[in-house]
Amino acid sequence: MADFEKTHKTIMAFEGNNFRQEMEDTNILLCSDCFRDEGLKIDAFKIGIDNKNKCPKCNSTNGHKLTKKLVQDLCYRFFVRGTVLKQEYGGAPLIQFNQQHFNKTEIDVSPWLVDDVKLIEQAGEIGMFYYGPRFWMLGEVEPLKSLQNENERNKIIEKILITYPIRELTDKEYFYRVRINPKISHDFGEYDTAPDEYLGKNRFDNIGFPVLYGSPDLELCLHECRITVEDNLFVAKLVPTQKLKVLDLSALLDEENVTEFESIDIAIHFLFLAGKHSYNICRQIALKAKEKGFDGIIYPSYYSYIRTGAFPFETAYGTSIRRIHQLKDYAQSQSIPNLALFGRPVNEKKVTVDCINKIVINRVGYDITFGPAYHKAYEEE
Repeated sequence: MADFEKTHKTIMAFEGNNFRQEMEDTNILLCSDCFRDEGLKIDAFKIGIDNKNKCPKCNSTNGHKLTKKLVQDLCYRFFVRGTVLKQEYGGAPLIQFNQQHFNKTEIDVSPWLVDDVKLIEQAGEIGMFYYGPRFWMLGEVEPLKSLQNENERNKIIEKILITYPIRELTDKEYFYRVRINPKISHDFGEYDTAPDEYLGKNRFDNIGFPVLYGSPDLELCLHECRITVEDNLFVAKLVPTQKLKVLDLSALLDEENVTEFESIDIAIHFLFLAGKHSYNICRQIALKAKEKGFDGIIYPSYYSYIRTGAFPFETAYGTSIRRIHQLKDYAQSQSIPNLALFGRPVNEKKVTVDCINKIVINRVGYDITFGPAYHKAYEEE
């Protein structure tokens, strides 16, 4: 009987907690019109609930309404994602928040944000603080450091070549190649690798080492090409004519059994999020891959995260989501693959042009969020 009563009380407490949680998720606390900062106001309007009820805080009927959960989401968008600082390799937000810091917010912000921070803190029952990231987030990853060291680079590249999966591309796996202002738009040769005078400007190619770039994602191709409205644009659908052996560097390695500090997966992840200073390393990986008999490399696009809208350095309690097996599919979905084929595969008849189309740009748009223009951590940086 005592056990039954204990179980009954536990169930009642659990149901009571659930009920309170549901009430918090539906209880309107603020609206987008409560905020002075324009970025916060716009972000709040985007994620808020559209209704004409009066806001309990400012009495506005036009602002989009925010529950406690939505206030916390707003804080994440503006103060966490909005303060991400990229390093040469890796990066991290400068501000974080949690419930343990409720009423203990310790960040300095611009004068027009002071009252807004207090609103978020009270409605979200959270507090903000300057984030001290784990050093791996700032590029302190041993394989990545070895790749930057010319004396240690080859050893890591050899390990990369045997660690990442090998894929065979067939005629079932087509990809796109965009051309800007081609001389003869219907000439198949226009969609092969760029002429020699243009080599050495991109991630894998170099003088004497031509590389054809493409992607199965057409919109990503357009962004990679830095198109403008004045350009005359064409796209070719390219199809392999034979099996092509490629190294898949876009794959997520989730069975390394190491921390982020020793992870090849994190090293490659950061390498392809880096800019032109990383190209020399990438070129040496490509050269070694060709020497090993690969026809090319599948690699994550530098622009993956603006294509997916994901957070490039996302963690859960300080652990990269790439190291959490249950989040593997989620983390993998954030990476958009590009394709680099060595040589001049159209001329070499390794791929064929299936068809060519003119591209008409009808409309473009930006999906943006905001962050603070100033806080003390910026001065420290």
